[in-house]
Amino acid sequence: MTAAQEKPVVVGIDGSSAALDAARWAAAEANRRGTWLRVVFADVLAQTYLPELPTTPVPETYAKAMARQAEQWLHRAKGEATAAAPGLEVRTFVVAGGAIPVLVAESQHAQLAVVGRSGLGSFAELLVGSVAIGLCAHGHCSVAVVRRPRVEAPDAPVVVGVDGTPAGEIMLTTAFEEAAMRGAALEAVHAWHAVGTEQAWYSFHAEGRAAAVQQEEERILAEHLASWHEKYPQVEVRRIVANGKPARVLLEHAQHAQVVIVGARGRGAFTGLVLGSTSQQLVHHAPCPLIVAR
Repeated sequence: MTAAQEKPVVVGIDGSSAALDAARWAAAEANRRGTWLRVVFADVLAQTYLPELPTTPVPETYAKAMARQAEQWLHRAKGEATAAAPGLEVRTFVVAGGAIPVLVAESQHAQLAVVGRSGLGSFAELLVGSVAIGLCAHGHCSVAVVRRPRVEAPDAPVVVGVDGTPAGEIMLTTAFEEAAMRGAALEAVHAWHAVGTEQAWYSFHAEGRAAAVQQEEERILAEHLASWHEKYPQVEVRRIVANGKPARVLLEHAQHAQVVIVGARGRGAFTGLVLGSTSQQLVHHAPCPLIVAR
């Protein structure tokens, strides 16, 4: 293995069906990358932390019951991963701590960190949304959020948002590598959006300025992608320039994608904002697996 291949794909599981979906997807991804899969359960109840009091251990009988449950969940996740990618090396681990800090720490030594769309409990969608957002915002590697189980059509493309920022180079690297590994076409999507009143927008179109902007944006995107064609000649690239807000345009194209790729920060991100608004919307609503590139 190369140094990069020695780094695993990491998937966080919690016993939910969504975690099993994530484990299967992560196994296939690890197989494509020629690396191994690390399946992690974050045991938040290993220790209970009380404000201004020493750490209080959980009662031994309860701790043992939870340990057995964790092992059962890990065993099942490993079985699902192995079935999805026969021959793949899969290792399982129980790590004490909350889901976000555990997975953020795991991401320091991973190629990719993966989580599912929802977890256990009555507030599952909200809770796992917060885990996904926290990991996407603070992870040290790219993060994949597997929204729902779906059969990946072999001719479905990889979709990437292109925003012209320095972080966009990281997104394009990830996107071209994903497309090359999958033998898929790459749809490079760039959205532009004019802000103003309805009357100003009407005049903008009536005077032909929208068409001029569209043409200029298409030229810039073509120039931006020219060097990537040379690096990845085997990848078919479809350039898409659309008028609209980036999240809406990307969600539209994600409907037929194998995977959609965005960055942790976008062009419009405020100083100190750790995850761009477009990426946050995709984390919550993308109909296919999402990779936040880093």
